[in-house]
Amino acid sequence: MAAGGGACGGRGPGGGGACGGRKAAGPGGEGKSREDGRAGGAAAAGRGADREHLSTIEKDTNGDALWVWCYPSVTAEVRSLLLRKCCLTDENKLLHTFVFGQYKRSWFYITTVEVQDSPALKKVTHFSVVLMAKDFNPEKYAAFTRILCRIYLKHGSPVKMMESYIAVLTKGICQSEENGSFLSKDFDARKAYLAGSIKDIVSQFGMETVILYTALMLKKRIVVYHPRIEAIQEFTRTLPALVWHRQDWSILHSYVHLNEEEVEALKACTGYIAGFTDSEVNSRPDLYDVYVNLADSEITISPVVKEAMTMGKLHKEIGQLIVQSAEDPDKSDSQVIKDISLKTKEILATLASLTEVSDGNEKPTLNSEALKQKRFPPATENFLFHLAAAEQMLKI
Repeated sequence: MAAGGGACGGRGPGGGGACGGRKAAGPGGEGKSREDGRAGGAAAAGRGADREHLSTIEKDTNGDALWVWCYPSVTAEVRSLLLRKCCLTDENKLLHTFVFGQYKRSWFYITTVEVQDSPALKKVTHFSVVLMAKDFNPEKYAAFTRILCRIYLKHGSPVKMMESYIAVLTKGICQSEENGSFLSKDFDARKAYLAGSIKDIVSQFGMETVILYTALMLKKRIVVYHPRIEAIQEFTRTLPALVWHRQDWSILHSYVHLNEEEVEALKACTGYIAGFTDSEVNSRPDLYDVYVNLADSEITISPVVKEAMTMGKLHKEIGQLIVQSAEDPDKSDSQVIKDISLKTKEILATLASLTEVSDGNEKPTLNSEALKQKRFPPATENFLFHLAAAEQMLKI
């Protein structure tokens, strides 16, 4: 997170910059202006301001969701996105205390609380504190936004929240006897990568877990559906650990709506894991190579990638290794990840032995003749060829 830009505000003391005034969100999640706000500041703020910011959204006693305040200002596109993600804009939605996701390489973290007996927020029934940041670390930002929520509940003004936010930006720490203290360095990124449970995934999908492993190795597009956002987030955040050697959580899009801007942003990614709570995503084959119906424990491979995803002896070996490791009661999730990672390194070493450096290229490329001479089973040869393509080791 980096400080910069002006604050924008509606209700309560705001700060220097400008953004939109007070907004009410309609059923579609789009904000409509209640005041003649200076929305130009948001558009002028540009992409940098969208990447890191703090904002608050309130639901008042009339049932309106209000975009109250943000620092720095944000574009209308991002404001619309965050109103969609927070659970205050739809009467039928359950209260989600914490959600997170990614949009155009920026992470959003939203904590929502119900207001009870707060003199500072008399006309507010619920509010959300939104943080956008560059790093994936749900536990870190859940802890921080909970502290910011307590501050907002007490003061009903963004000023005190801003003090803590700036303290964390500049010093990595904010301390308060009544609201709790927060230390950035307590939240290591590696712990965030290991927070999910591979064992739970294997318990649900058994040998079929190897389909997810293969899709991730080949950088395919995985879409996961479940009506509960909490289930989606817990499951999808764990999947990148199956390809631990990459340690790449940028492929994770854990909370996506079937909205035109979000779908187009997703399609711009080559391979991804995308979570949806809308069952209609099942009828969008343009969005996935592998479809996971988490609610029904079903995995479907799209006909488009059937050839690349052909399973054989090697996949059976990998699947058995994953299941045996995950079912061992003496092994932790991190040990299961290590076992899978060791097998992956074996496969990558085999692939590396079939490459050559030529034409002055720094990166080795697959020698197709050497691959054929090994006389691997057809499915193994096919997998190694497509893995070389995923690792950009094929001559173009």
